[in-house]
Amino acid sequence: MAEIGVLFDLDGVLIDSETTYTKFWSEIGRIYPTGLDNFAIAIKGTTLPSILEYFPDASVREDITKRLLAFQEAMEFPMYPGARELLQGLKQADIPTAIVTSSDRHKMQLLFRQHPWIPDMITAIIDASQVMKSKPDPQGYLLGAEAIGVPASRCCVFEDSLQGLAAGRAAGARVIGIATTYSRERISPLADMVIDSVADISAEELVQSW
Repeated sequence: MAEIGVLFDLDGVLIDSETTYTKFWSEIGRIYPTGLDNFAIAIKGTTLPSILEYFPDASVREDITKRLLAFQEAMEFPMYPGARELLQGLKQADIPTAIVTSSDRHKMQLLFRQHPWIPDMITAIIDASQVMKSKPDPQGYLLGAEAIGVPASRCCVFEDSLQGLAAGRAAGARVIGIATTYSRERISPLADMVIDSVADISAEELVQSW
């Protein structure tokens, strides 16, 4: 096998949650207008601290955080078809992997409660608590590459958001765009390859396409 690593975004790539989050953040944008067009879309792929910068009032930030925590507690995190199979294939091929997500640690714990097999399939996890700069800054993906011991230039990033695609490219990684959140045409300029879902590629095909 080639000496490569694979770095996955979470929402919109491995778990089908983007539509649910879009509804939540659209409602927040309605309750607390920011003046930003398509607020729920504009913040996709960014960390909560980055999102809260749009709200200077401390009481508003506190309320949004409480609403988000309650929302996530009640959420389900359905895996996309093919996600588990791809992770299993990469593990069997001894290809190191990491999840690089803007989600916080609490949300990750909720995810693992529903899918306790995930940590066994992943070499490393980089969440919002470990990064100082949100996507599109490449810090998260650079940390992910470091955590799995593979240069970023030898890593493949799976992403769906514009912010995340830009982060993967800025890290110097090969970027595979997943057309779950945006159209193929919208993400194509930021990706080396575009697929409709993780079900469209196997571990073997990924290595062969390198």
